This record gives sequence, structure tokens and C-alpha cells, in this order.
Amino acid sequence: MNERLPTNERVRMALVGCGAIAEMHRYGLERSGAPIDVVATVDLDGDKATEWAARFDATPYTSLDDALGDGEFDAVDLLVPHDAHEPLAIRVLDAGKHLLLEKPIAPTVAAAQRILAAADAAHDRAGVVFMVAENAQYWTEVVTVQRLLAEGAIGEPITARAAALIPPLPDFYGPDDAWRFDPAAAGGGVAIDTGSHWIRPLRMWFGEVAEITGAIGTSYPRMAAESLVRALLRFESGLVASLDLVLADTPFAPDPLFRLTGTTGELLIQPDGTVRLNAKGRRMEQIGEPAGYLESYAGAFSEFAAAVLHGTPPAADARFALGELQAAHALYRSAESGRWEPLAGGSSDDNASDR
Repeated sequence: MNERLPTNERVRMALVGCGAIAEMHRYGLERSGAPIDVVATVDLDGDKATEWAARFDATPYTSLDDALGDGEFDAVDLLVPHDAHEPLAIRVLDAGKHLLLEKPIAPTVAAAQRILAAADAAHDRAGVVFMVAENAQYWTEVVTVQRLLAEGAIGEPITARAAALIPPLPDFYGPDDAWRFDPAAAGGGVAIDTGSHWIRPLRMWFGEVAEITGAIGTSYPRMAAESLVRALLRFESGLVASLDLVLADTPFAPDPLFRLTGTTGELLIQPDGTVRLNAKGRRMEQIGEPAGYLESYAGAFSEFAAAVLHGTPPAADARFALGELQAAHALYRSAESGRWEPLAGGSSDDNASDR
């Protein structure tokens, strides 16, 4: 049981980083109904911090240090560029605050391990909760497919395809100086960023990835790092799945987000959020009603609040998120070597700037 339970049985949270992803977190928090109150907002841009503070009747700050020194809050929702994850996350943890950190943990595996070490120390010292906000873990359609696989809906899985074909959303890729265009800030391109949302479901369904081979390229020239990925993932079970990531300013035709093929049928997650089952002896049918991708953020907040207030373990602990980061770096190594690369191989200090 956490020794630092808020006395009012609600979590007082500071929102650190008021950029595009903050909108998705705000939506998820509101939809979750979780007992969390945003009482502080932090952004280097004072106008943004003030604007977001007004939404929550919170106190604005322009630095994390000022917020930690002055603010009365129990937890931090950290939403900053990837290269700022390590210094800010460790500062939060050392201050004894619970931490919900937007994925990936960090640009490199070594940096991620340092954050995890700081989280372990903070937990041992003060019962601090550390959780990585990989919202795909709570994606309703992904969880539905997980249940159907367990029920044997398509027999024994044979293979799968995950595909993210996305336009450059203005809120994320609009400004010419958007940090995602800078490999030093992002740690890479779509593999390390968007790719985690497609790799996590594959790991939920099929277990751990053993090795990866693939190629990276450019489909959106404004991004200095890769905007196109074609990869194969071999799982420890031997199953092979494909991963396609394409960021391009082009109209995409509808294509399943996920397609799972088994010995007795197929499961698809469609762009409209519907789960469809095509099994032997049955017509293709829709399973349940689509909840939509954004609903997955609600699940993350619900689990975070339960962990802080009641010590309830989340569905996946923070260390599990290393898998997506390691997969991205294995892909980067494979793009250079032209070979299958193990997730455990290479240097723990893999960095996009070294490629």
C-alpha cells in the first residue's frame, strides 16, 4: 500500500507540458472520471501555462522547479519532448511525486534505465508510483481482440499485420520548428514515436519480440528522421508479424489498423474502430461497438489513480514499456546492417543522433 496517499482520497496533479498531446490527456482524464484534480500547469510558454490553468482552475508555472518548490500536488503528468524525459522525470521522482510519463520512456535505452532506477529508489523511499502512459494498453478494440484470441476465435495465430498510415496532423507536425522534426529531440522518427502504439498491441497479443528486420525511409520530407517503416517482427514463439508506418501528406485509402490471421479465421481492427471477425463457417461479423482510440487515454488515468490511491498494480508496469523502445532501436540497427537484429543486442546507449 502506498504510504503517501492523499488525505482527501483524490490525486492532486500537475500537468507539465501544455502541447498537442495535452489535449488527448485532458480528454482521457475527463472521460475516465478518475479522482484526479489538475491543480498546477507548467509550460515554458507562460501564455500556454496560463491558458491551461484557466481550464482547470489551476496555478500556472513556467518551470518545473518553481512548481515543485511552491505547488501542493501529489503527482505529475509529464508531457514534454522525448529528450527532456530523463532530466525532468528524475527531478519529479527525486521530489517524491508520483509520475505518469508519456511514452517513450526516453530516447535511448540507457536513459530509460536511469529513469527506472530513479523510480525504484523513489518507490522504496516513499512509495512513489511510476507509470508510462502507453495508452494502447487500454485501447478498447485492442483489449477486445486480446479476449477473442484467448477464446480461440481464430484458432492458432499464424501471422499479423500492424499498419499506421497517418497524415501529419497540424497540432503535432504543423510548426516548422516542431520538435518531432528534430532527431536529437525525438530520438528518431515514427518508429520510436507512433510505432509504440502499434507494437504494444502486438506484444499484448503474441508475447515478447525476439528480433526485427526492416527498412526505414522518407515519406514526409519535413521530418529529418524516418517517416516510413517497413519491418518484420519475429516473436519468441516464432510467429512473424509485419509493421508498416507511413507518415505522408497524402489521402490514404481505408486499410485495417491490425489484421490477425489464424488457422480458423481472421480478426481486423478497422480505421473506424470496429473489430471484425471472419471465421470458418460464419459470416464476417462486427464484435461490439467501437469505442475509439482516444478512449484509451481514459484507461491510463483510471489505472494511475488506482495505483496512487489504492496501490493497485497497473496492467503493465513501467519496465514493460522498454519493449517498444528496444524494438525501435533494433529496427534502426537492422536498417543499417540489413540483418535480423535481436532486441537485446546493440549498445544500451543507442541514439538516433549516432545513426
